[in-house]
Amino acid sequence: MIAIDTNLLIYAHRAGAPEHRAARRVLGEACQDRRGWGLPLPCIAEFWSVVTHPACAGGPSTARQARGFLEALLRDGEGAVWLPQAGYWERLTRLAGELRVQGARIFDLQIGLTAFENGASEIWTHDRNFQGIPGLLVRDPL
Repeated sequence: MIAIDTNLLIYAHRAGAPEHRAARRVLGEACQDRRGWGLPLPCIAEFWSVVTHPACAGGPSTARQARGFLEALLRDGEGAVWLPQAGYWERLTRLAGELRVQGARIFDLQIGLTAFENGASEIWTHDRNFQGIPGLLVRDPL
């Protein structure tokens, strides 16, 4: 399965983003992929925090716009929202120690771990510094 990272959601939602068209195309490809796709729950919170922020380039999205984008994507694209599994915090902190993750890179790690534990084999992101995890391919589809 394919996991979609936050930045692709943001670009697809924000028409003024230079990556908008490419991100919309990529999300369409994920929706059509026979392996299936999903969003780690942390990506939804991160998406919301960016697109509704008062200082967001082009102005903030309303709650209705942000929610509508996510609902349409998940409904029409038949995607899933993936939740952390029981014992998640132990695995997250153990993996963070093993990979020597520090600071804000923990947020990528939580996204990757949530995706991996829900069956994702790869994550699509436009973040060239995404903190990957063993067993989860990191791919930039743009």
